[in-house]
Amino acid sequence: MVSIRKRGAVYGVIALMLVVAVYLNWSYVRTPDDLTVANQAKAEMTADTTGNAADAAAPTDAAAQTGTEAAAATADASAQPAQAVQTSDYFAQSRLSREQARDEAISILKETVESDKSNDKAKSEASDKISALAENSVQEARVESLIKAKGYAEAVVFIGEDSVNVIVQPPKTGFEAADASKIRDIVVTETGMGADKIKIVEAA
Repeated sequence: MVSIRKRGAVYGVIALMLVVAVYLNWSYVRTPDDLTVANQAKAEMTADTTGNAADAAAPTDAAAQTGTEAAAATADASAQPAQAVQTSDYFAQSRLSREQARDEAISILKETVESDKSNDKAKSEASDKISALAENSVQEARVESLIKAKGYAEAVVFIGEDSVNVIVQPPKTGFEAADASKIRDIVVTETGMGADKIKIVEAA
């Protein structure tokens, strides 16, 4: 009985850890601080490149210049939909991985609840965990909807026992401190989690 109870608890924790691992393993998600530094560096590089290009050469063929600009515009136009699809796939895959890990945890906990070999305490603890996981799922969906209602195109939320991770698609104007504050207020209100337990990052 002790073995079954421990197995249920351990697998439940492992499944929750898998959810967080999915979030952490996406290499193109950066923290706001990292993005600020990256954006500053990008701006500096862009300024340097523009200045160097202007000094290095002047257009000598108007037709060639027009053709180059047209090609660049076409490339940009085709790249934007591709980027949008990639971002959309990321959020969809994150939700799928989150739900699969949670379903696996609930399945294992149900085995404990339904097992004749489990004592009343083990069954009660397993039932409580199932209820907590179900409530987390509802809260995640609600928080995601509220974030989107604030004008953000996409968001995925991971609620753990003592932390909340939010990944959001940044607005076209860029992700600012005010955006993080707005999202944090939503999470605090809906989950009751302390502000220091909430991590918000943007998907690049």
